[in-house]
Amino acid sequence: MAAQAPRIVPLGDAAVLVEFSETLDLAVNARIQQLAAAVRLRQPAWIRDVVPALGGLALHFDAERLAPGLLPFAAAEQLVKECLSRRLPDLEKLSRTLEVPVCYEGEEFAPDLAEVAERCKLKVEDVVKRHCASPHRVLMVGFAPGHPYIGGLDPRLSVPRRTTPRPIVTAGSVAIANTQSVVYPWTISGGWSVIGRSPLRFFDPQRDPPAVFAPGDRVSFVAIGRTEYDRLARDAARDAGREQRP
Repeated sequence: MAAQAPRIVPLGDAAVLVEFSETLDLAVNARIQQLAAAVRLRQPAWIRDVVPALGGLALHFDAERLAPGLLPFAAAEQLVKECLSRRLPDLEKLSRTLEVPVCYEGEEFAPDLAEVAERCKLKVEDVVKRHCASPHRVLMVGFAPGHPYIGGLDPRLSVPRRTTPRPIVTAGSVAIANTQSVVYPWTISGGWSVIGRSPLRFFDPQRDPPAVFAPGDRVSFVAIGRTEYDRLARDAARDAGREQRP
């Protein structure tokens, strides 16, 4: 884990960025998750939101709730130093484990799986086994509401982003690029290699909270067949219908 002090810089007029690294480092990201937890546990009245990213932490604030004469940047710097000077929360005790069923079968659900296997010089079934066996963790949520960037991908499965992004990637698609996986919560554009699809609904504004994934969550991908996918998809659609009833 990196031991150097973070760089604290303004982020607009109502937030600061606590920057640990400009490149992805899983140990550094874990420290960022711990710092985010420490700030939340303190519950400063002037902090509006705490947003972990890959290499930094955004602290959104309400300047009107600060103590008289205390400037936002100085308050944020003091808060971060105090949190880092003490023992940070245990990330393993704070994190949830989310089980994500994924169907890795067929062109419809896994259009890039065969290509990934060929590039990695593996059999298709070995790609699936390695993806399910890896210890995944949500590094950040961003790009689109509820969209997780998940670290821990098996190094043998590392492939670059696709040369030409797809204008439409179906919600629930599971994709990989470089050292990460993503699960698309919406039907949106994307340039990662799609290797499967989950039947679950990962973002629903009718739920509380609307997003399934949160930074720091452990993720376990579980391979399922098409029959199980269809059953779980029906269950998810039925549950969504119940939530939307007045």
